[in-house]
Amino acid sequence: MVAIASYPQTKVYPNTEQDIYLPYFAEIVDIRPMTALEKVFTIELPKGMSLGHRPGQFMEVSVFGIGEAPISISSSPSRSNGTFELCVRKVGDVTTALHNLKPGDKVGLRGPFGRGFPYENFRGKDILFVPGGLGLAPLRSLINQVLDERAHYGRVIILYGARNPGELLFKDELKAWGERDDVELHVTVDRGDETWTGNVGVVTTLFKHISIYPRNTVGITCGPPVMYRFVLMEFFGKGISEGNIYLSLERRMKCGVGKCGHCQINNVYACQSGPVFSYREIKGLEEAL
Repeated sequence: MVAIASYPQTKVYPNTEQDIYLPYFAEIVDIRPMTALEKVFTIELPKGMSLGHRPGQFMEVSVFGIGEAPISISSSPSRSNGTFELCVRKVGDVTTALHNLKPGDKVGLRGPFGRGFPYENFRGKDILFVPGGLGLAPLRSLINQVLDERAHYGRVIILYGARNPGELLFKDELKAWGERDDVELHVTVDRGDETWTGNVGVVTTLFKHISIYPRNTVGITCGPPVMYRFVLMEFFGKGISEGNIYLSLERRMKCGVGKCGHCQINNVYACQSGPVFSYREIKGLEEAL
């Protein structure tokens, strides 16, 4: 049996009178293309509603007549003003339908669901973020939360990798982070092109460019499943303890409330006990990595 820590969470639903199985309506107010496959949607909540999410949580988003899909919240609670953002990759029926919508259209929402990052516990520590590909979307919520409370944290190091320059997300923010004196940013691509002058190689090749104080460092990663094992090896090689390593396991989630069983890993439901886990919590659950 794996013991899952009870670090701070938001309540299951922002409006306690709302049926957790029944979507409520919200309006898309802005859509920004990111890459050939990703768009960022800014969604306005019904008047008077606050999302009340934590970085790392997700929403169930429905397009009426098509279906519903779980999507990570990519905006930080510190920048919530009645709206929030979702970075959506076009990979199936629901996400393709979302990509075909336009500002002014309505979507259905349930959530926020799941357990987010216990960022209050990170205060006073150095934070090493290692997102890969679309994994930057959920980590962006935490990164911006930390930067908006910058005085509470130590060093902030970001190692970001994508398959090629055209798949890099949030390029304007990457540029802004790289220009900050209080952020150490390293970016790589698996394959460069004629315009790319940066590092070429998988994201773990960036670890050689940094040094850390492991006893005071939290390592956080999110990305494609194949990446986790190698990033964990680098974390361990740097001396970061198992309890200070956090992963987002957005694996096979469907209903969001632990009823369908799609995300079950042994005795753990990723949609409820996660999607954020410390490595110590899931050590031994090999199916998760």
